[in-house]
Amino acid sequence: MAITAEAIEAQVQPRRLNPWLKSETWFAFLFILPSMIGFILFYAVPAIRGLFISFTNWDLLTPPQVIGLANYQRLITDAAFWKALLVTLNYVVINIFIQTVLAILIAVLMDRLTKSIFVRGVLILPYLFSNVVVALLWLWMLDPTLGIVNVFLEFIGIGRQPFLGAPSQAIASVAGINIWRHMGYTALLVFAGLQTIPKDVYEAGAIDGASELRMFWNITLPLLRPVLVFVLVTTIIGSFQVFDTIAITTQGGPAQATRVIMWYIFEFAFDRFNMGYATTISIGLFFILILVTLVQMRVLRAGESDL
Repeated sequence: MAITAEAIEAQVQPRRLNPWLKSETWFAFLFILPSMIGFILFYAVPAIRGLFISFTNWDLLTPPQVIGLANYQRLITDAAFWKALLVTLNYVVINIFIQTVLAILIAVLMDRLTKSIFVRGVLILPYLFSNVVVALLWLWMLDPTLGIVNVFLEFIGIGRQPFLGAPSQAIASVAGINIWRHMGYTALLVFAGLQTIPKDVYEAGAIDGASELRMFWNITLPLLRPVLVFVLVTTIIGSFQVFDTIAITTQGGPAQATRVIMWYIFEFAFDRFNMGYATTISIGLFFILILVTLVQMRVLRAGESDL
């Protein structure tokens, strides 16, 4: 007896629909529902409304007036925006490079010397404080007159430094504050990645006569790539959105040396009451972050693993 295509389709169709009819599927949707509601209310709806606002001229007090692509045309020719983007890139390079190098170094030292829970607790401690608390702490410590950092520098004969008060040092000082806060957390992520590397790989390298430095470059770093991709993508996105540290310490100064993109958006939204243009800058930053993320994923080969 020949089996027709219709008969085969009739047998396959219930199997396709069967997973959707299981009680486990509905329970899964039930557990996801609170997060979905939160995502729709606090992310999707504001994002769609923000896109609409970017095509308007709105001062938060009067009804928005639709002006088409005028805000986007202004953004392209806005020299202050590109300067703020350059300041942000300067901060990102300083922050990411130093933070990643120190985190890898600390993680490797922990992996070789100690796996103490106490040490890991101390490392994560700065990350548990809010950015506002950390910024206030370092604002006092870096004070040119009474700050303990300058007192120490003067004691060892270096001399007092303006830090947050000098255009040449301000952005590096802000980066240093955030490096101190996030370095331990990043180190723990890298440390977790080190635990996934098989130890027999190092034993084989030692048998072949490879030095510690060579095994680090040829074994540790390549096998850490999936973790490093996650660390770099998340930290770079976070660095582009630095705001609270700037708001507490420098407020975009001195001489706009720390006027990053997020502070530039804040100025237009709540100082100049130009919400339409502020939203346009936010959307521009959104597409910049997408582009940067895609480039990182491509260059670092995020979808591949050497394990």
